[in-house]
Amino acid sequence: MRVFLQRVTEAKVEVEGKVIGQIGKGYLIFLGVAEGDTKELADKLLDKMKKLRIFPDENGKSNLSIKDVEGEVLVISQFTLYADCKKGNRPSFINAAKPDVANELYEYFLDLVKKEFGKVESGEFGADMKVSLLNDGPFTILLDSAEICH
Repeated sequence: MRVFLQRVTEAKVEVEGKVIGQIGKGYLIFLGVAEGDTKELADKLLDKMKKLRIFPDENGKSNLSIKDVEGEVLVISQFTLYADCKKGNRPSFINAAKPDVANELYEYFLDLVKKEFGKVESGEFGADMKVSLLNDGPFTILLDSAEICH
């Protein structure tokens, strides 16, 4: 499982020209699910994500967590985080989970996030989404369960 996390001052997602999710200051999270990923990995990623201290304190130091700043969260499913570009010029997505498995883990992760944070919005699994954001910093982090959960 991979979480591509961006600290944002605002973000939104549209499907067919309609805004379906919008947040202010907080996290924009792109979630990629791979074959073999589990709910336990989702639990561990959420635990890491909520404890990250990437928001500035009164001195401008990154000492505050998303909970400290009462941040909001927008979660977007993104299988392309598992693009394999080793051969040729067309990415392969063979390492991404099948849609039914990925959707189940996406929904599980989304439920975890909703239980943990105040305002949580989401994209639509499998839809052609347009995501816009104002990256704060910019501050972007990649959390990979293969690296932080084992």
